Amino acid sequence: MSPSFPYRMMDANLNRTAEGMRVIEDILRFDLEAKELCETARALRHRLRESFRELYPQLLAERKVQSDPGVLISQEQLFDGKQTRDDLILANLKRVQEGLRVLEESAHVLGKRTLAKETEGLRFATYTLESALAPYLGTNPVQETKPSSAKRRLPPGLYALTSEPHSLGRSNIEVAKEILQAGVKSLQYREKNKKQGEMYRECLVLRQMTRDHGALFIVNDHLEIALAVGADGVHIGQDDLPLPVVRDLVGPSLLIGVSTHSPEQAQAAVAGGADYIGVGPLFATRTKSDVCAPVGLEYLRYAVENVKIPFVAIGGIKEHNLPEVVSTGAATVALVTEIVGSPNITEKAKELQRIILKNASGS
Repeated sequence: MSPSFPYRMMDANLNRTAEGMRVIEDILRFDLEAKELCETARALRHRLRESFRELYPQLLAERKVQSDPGVLISQEQLFDGKQTRDDLILANLKRVQEGLRVLEESAHVLGKRTLAKETEGLRFATYTLESALAPYLGTNPVQETKPSSAKRRLPPGLYALTSEPHSLGRSNIEVAKEILQAGVKSLQYREKNKKQGEMYRECLVLRQMTRDHGALFIVNDHLEIALAVGADGVHIGQDDLPLPVVRDLVGPSLLIGVSTHSPEQAQAAVAGGADYIGVGPLFATRTKSDVCAPVGLEYLRYAVENVKIPFVAIGGIKEHNLPEVVSTGAATVALVTEIVGSPNITEKAKELQRIILKNASGS
C-alpha cells in the first residue's frame, strides 16, 4: 500500500465535496432564493471543512496534481450532460454524497472512527437536503437509505415516450439522450417490435441515463424488463395483465401506470391501486396501430375534477393543441411523434416545456 494512501484520495474528495456543496449553496442563494436551505447547505460545507481541519497538513503534503491521471481524464472530457439548473443540482448532490462516502471509508482505514461517524452523519444530512430540494426540481429523489420502500411520484411537465419507427432513423438511445438533455423528467420506453434481449440491453442504458439526469424511467408492458433493469415503474393497458396481478409481480416499490379511456376505467384503476393513469387518447393518433377512438377533452375534464391520483394526458397532442390541454388542467402531458419526429429534439422539448409552464401558470 502506498504511504500516501488514503491521504491523496481524501484530499481530492474533500475538495470535490466542498465544491459540489458550494454549487448547490449558490443556486439556492442566487436562483431559488431559498434562504433556509441555503443556510443548511452552508452549514454542512463549514462542518465538513472543520471536521477535517486537523488533517490539512498531511493532505496538502500528499497532494500531487501534476502526476494525477484523473486530471488528464477530466480535461479530455468534452461534455458531461449538464444542461439545466436541475442537472447542476442533481449532479452536485451525487458528487457530494459519493465524495462523503470515500471520505468516510478513508477515515476508517486511518482508524479515525469518530471522524468516520461524523462524515457518515454529513452524508445522511445530504439525503435530507435532497428530499427538501424535491419540490424545486419537480421530482422526489430516491434516497439511498430506503432503497426498497421509496417510490417516486409522477412529476408534472413533459412525459416523453420512445417510438423508434417515428424517430427519423435515430435509435431510442440517441433520442433519449436529447430528450433528457432538455430537462425532461419522465421517460417511458415503449417498444413493440424488438426481441426481448435487445429491449433489455436498451433499457439498461436508458435506466442509467435517466438516473444520471434525475428522471423517472417507466417501461411499457414488459414487467420482467422493468424489474431486471431497476426501472421506476411499469405502464400497462386495458388488455394486459390485471392490475392486482401486476402489483403482486412487481411488488410495492414500483410505480404502476394504467391506460384509461373512460371514467369507469379511471375509477377502476384508482380502486385497484394504480399510482397514476393515462387519460386518452384525447385526439386522433397514428402512433399506435391498436388505439381506440379519441375520447376528447371531456374525459380530461372529468379526470381533472374527479381523479385523485396523478395522471398523464396522452394521444394526438401536438404543439398547436398543447395549450388547450394544459389550460384544461393537465399537469403532466405526453407527446410522442411531436418530440421524437423533430429534427432538433432538445429544442423541441424545451419549447414544449415552455408552453406547459406558460399555460399552467395562466400567464
